[in-house]
Amino acid sequence: MADTKTVVILGGSLGGLHVAHALLKKHQQYPNLRVILVSKNTHFYWNIASVRAIIPGQIPDQKMLRELSEALQPYPSNMYELVIGEAISSDFTAKIVRVQLNDGGADAQPREIVYDHLVLATGARYTNDTPWKANSDYQSLINLLHETAAKVEKASHIIVAGAGATGVEVAGELGYEYGKTKTITLLASGQHVLPGEQESLSTATENELKKLNVTVQKGARVRDVTRSADEKEERYTVQLENGQNLECNLYLPTQGMVPNSDYLDGKHLDPKTKTVLVDEFLHVTGVPGNNVWAVGDIVSKPRAGFMITQKQASSVAKNVELSLLQNKEPVPAKGPPVDILACAVGRGRGVGRMGSIRLPSFGVWLAKGRTLGMQFVDQYISGSIA
Repeated sequence: MADTKTVVILGGSLGGLHVAHALLKKHQQYPNLRVILVSKNTHFYWNIASVRAIIPGQIPDQKMLRELSEALQPYPSNMYELVIGEAISSDFTAKIVRVQLNDGGADAQPREIVYDHLVLATGARYTNDTPWKANSDYQSLINLLHETAAKVEKASHIIVAGAGATGVEVAGELGYEYGKTKTITLLASGQHVLPGEQESLSTATENELKKLNVTVQKGARVRDVTRSADEKEERYTVQLENGQNLECNLYLPTQGMVPNSDYLDGKHLDPKTKTVLVDEFLHVTGVPGNNVWAVGDIVSKPRAGFMITQKQASSVAKNVELSLLQNKEPVPAKGPPVDILACAVGRGRGVGRMGSIRLPSFGVWLAKGRTLGMQFVDQYISGSIA
């Protein structure tokens, strides 16, 4: 057999698992291929539905979280390895990544993994303790989902901070379920929700939220939050930069997302956003040999998004095959033919655009809001997504 060609993929979520499937599906064509998938979580997490999972009884855990080992099991066992741990450093010259294993204990030495090609798909995390991303191991994530849902059920006044897509969807889910029985407030730091989008789309979004009895407070940038609790209930004081103080029983921040790029040399990162710098092929720039690639939220180019990640993963898998396995030149990565934004607003409505064209609320509900994409989970596990 020819020398083994090792592809290490860091991240077992949307981008990383997609690339792993796309390569391993060709195991008969490339018997010398070996894929090492590194994930800090044992499970694939459909975080897109996390905004609905905080509503008690809406989404069972086993529908949102599926074992990565189940996804890889159909492939020859000698052609892949699943490593549960977190990348803590990398050396692109020596072609090594160092991984702190989850089961190694606090004093265990990190494992060094040598690669021929490396795919960075470690995504992003929220700097606060929320379930919008898988910031922790499986059991901790399950506990966080359950704890958040219990707090949602108990609270009489909930403040959602951050009026981007995630904040709008969280507020919409809360308004749909509790708009007539609880006070739901969405804080927008600027003068519009969905900042950066067309004003008409922002206005339409606000109107949809108002129908669900969600109060949108603009110009409400959060300065500080303090939490106190007694035997009866939790209480939060939200201090705004304009000096106003707001009181609530539950505070759900949706801002503060940062890329998981701490294990990389800063010269490969945007100095402001800390996202990975890539070229038109999705090579990480400045790497000798052009054998390191990046996809998904760690790139966020042109922005973070499910459909963008899908296209990037397909392109990287193809380019790894061309470069490593066929000794051919890579091809420029392809994005979606048109930029689409779809934002669910509760379980019955939505807002969105296709390019600059507004999408009807019913169309967004049909495409996204009805299921929040839960039908894709089976495709990621079976590999039919790739």
